Amino acid sequence: MESLSTRVLTSVVGFSIISVIVWAGWIAMLPMLVLVSVLALFEYIRMLDRNDIDVRRVSLGVFGAAIIVASLPMIPETPWLGGSWREVVLTVALGYLLVMEVMRPGERPLERVVYSLFGLLYIPWLLGYFLMLRYTPDSGQGLLYFALPLLATFAADIGGYFGGYFFGRRKLAPEISPGKTVEGAIGGLAFSFVTVLIFSQLTHIGSPLEALLYSILVASASQLGDLAESLLKRALKTKDSGSSLPGHGGFLDRLDSLLFAVPATYLFLNISVFTR
Repeated sequence: MESLSTRVLTSVVGFSIISVIVWAGWIAMLPMLVLVSVLALFEYIRMLDRNDIDVRRVSLGVFGAAIIVASLPMIPETPWLGGSWREVVLTVALGYLLVMEVMRPGERPLERVVYSLFGLLYIPWLLGYFLMLRYTPDSGQGLLYFALPLLATFAADIGGYFGGYFFGRRKLAPEISPGKTVEGAIGGLAFSFVTVLIFSQLTHIGSPLEALLYSILVASASQLGDLAESLLKRALKTKDSGSSLPGHGGFLDRLDSLLFAVPATYLFLNISVFTR
């Protein structure tokens, strides 16, 4: 129960801080996301170090920050390049990493490129969706829509904890995360749906059917994000990505669900009648 109280307290404090930053808009979110990206990349690099895997450290920090900046919705697209600035930065990063390996090759050059590129895609690329969602379809509505994955993920986490604690019998992914159960996943989905339904009805941003569809999507994305990070830690023989957050481990341990839930929300909003 002490672990649970610490976990809940950290979640509540983190939720409150994030809410204030998101309310303030891009002027507060941009430096916060750049900082979180750098800290999460540092945790990622440290896990790789323990397994004698090398990456371009400075390049990860520079290109990670550039991807976050390029995710600002108010930056116009690149008409002469036919894509967003995010894609431009990622393409330049890939080219730079390859050129550096050609100019200064070391041991296992392909491994260095692959792990460096994966770090950029897994952390700053997905974090960029936080800025994009905040202004979908505009700054006013975006503030409400951004609350959806925060509330849904928090509810799925709490519902999954109690569902697994009281009813957990069948393992969800025993080879990756032995603690996850099917019953816990169902409990997370149920509590997430109730939370999203209440919020959507109070704010008039969706119907019960849309709330159900969204809850299924975001609960699945949240579970996938959690399992994906567990897979990464298992492959790198690490229990926690860090120890910065009491009861939660490191930044990656806390962000794992949101890294998938926020992009899933952004995509859902852009293909659903939520944006009508």
